[in-house]
Amino acid sequence: MYTGLLHLHNLLRWVILVLLIIALFRHLAGMNNKRPVSAGDKKIDLFLMISAHITLLIGLYQWIAGPWGLKLIQNLGFGGVMENPAYRFFAVEHITGMLIAIVLITIGRGAVKRATDASAHKKAFWCFLIALVLIVASIPWPFREAIARPLFPGMH
Repeated sequence: MYTGLLHLHNLLRWVILVLLIIALFRHLAGMNNKRPVSAGDKKIDLFLMISAHITLLIGLYQWIAGPWGLKLIQNLGFGGVMENPAYRFFAVEHITGMLIAIVLITIGRGAVKRATDASAHKKAFWCFLIALVLIVASIPWPFREAIARPLFPGMH
């Protein structure tokens, strides 16, 4: 079960990245054109938030039940985890960066949920842009030597 959830967690990152980029372009266009928030904007943002929250739940399960989170801290102590860059990334940095990004996605979604005017585009855009930067920095990309994971689940 853990491996299946790990693959789903990895796959959902692509869903989040695609939806986040679409949402950023829509909100940038909304800001520049001073157009009101549309139903399409709200749907993209909703799907983005749902995907992020599902990924969060899967990630929290992995952090608690898997070998790279809580168990690592319990076995090595927090100081031991912080000394090793790979352990620190998965036990602390990844979860912290992603939690902050998901909070920002939720705030951005909240800004447009009931909005009708163009001002909500700006708040959503900046929340989503900062979330994108945090997510990109917190993903264990294949080129990051000690923490590398494949681009697509199940592929090496």
